[in-house]
Amino acid sequence: MVLEKFDHIYQRAAERKGGVAHLEALLGQPLSAAELATLGDDRVLAQLTKKVFKSGFVWRVVEQKWPAFETLFFNFEIEKILMMPPDMLERKASDPAIIRNARKVKTIYDNALMIKDVQTQTGHSFAKFIAQWPSNDIVSLWRYLKQHGQRLGGNTGPYALRSLGKDTFLLTQDVEVYLRANQLIDGGLMSLRSLSQSQDYFNQWQAESGRSLQAISQIISFSVGDNRVGLS
Repeated sequence: MVLEKFDHIYQRAAERKGGVAHLEALLGQPLSAAELATLGDDRVLAQLTKKVFKSGFVWRVVEQKWPAFETLFFNFEIEKILMMPPDMLERKASDPAIIRNARKVKTIYDNALMIKDVQTQTGHSFAKFIAQWPSNDIVSLWRYLKQHGQRLGGNTGPYALRSLGKDTFLLTQDVEVYLRANQLIDGGLMSLRSLSQSQDYFNQWQAESGRSLQAISQIISFSVGDNRVGLS
């Protein structure tokens, strides 16, 4: 196995997307650590919750019902969420204004508790906790969310981090296709070994390119599959 040079991946992605300018226009930009640290933990919980509900469900419906989620759950204020008794949480889970999934609704309380625990242990916000986490070991943050939160395993946690502005790569279907086609991973996608290997590859590509992990994973995804764009 020889790791492909990032310049080669980039040029292939640019050709498929109609040129460098078109490719660059498609790339997102994560927040700086300082910007991310200023987020309120209510917004962190809101994004975690939104990704939990979007997992395995129609995203459009979640977005349509989201204002009701904000209203019903006190705009995701951590202290108010944690003051809810179980019977109140059960009543809210059956409200037709939201998506009535009791197990997913319960994650709102559980993930608020994770956030509160970090606040207590560190003396600062969960947003700052995320912001300070080194991107060269982002997969350990994925594992933290999976182990200490609820329904944040798989790609749900990483997608939530991306939506918050934390720099992270994503193991999307296209990225997985690339990694397997180039024999960079051969086990389960989310196994400890595959995650560690993937992190190492992304760290090398980042050292080569100076780009964010987010941009690197987007470029890789654009470099494979049937997603060409005409040059005209």
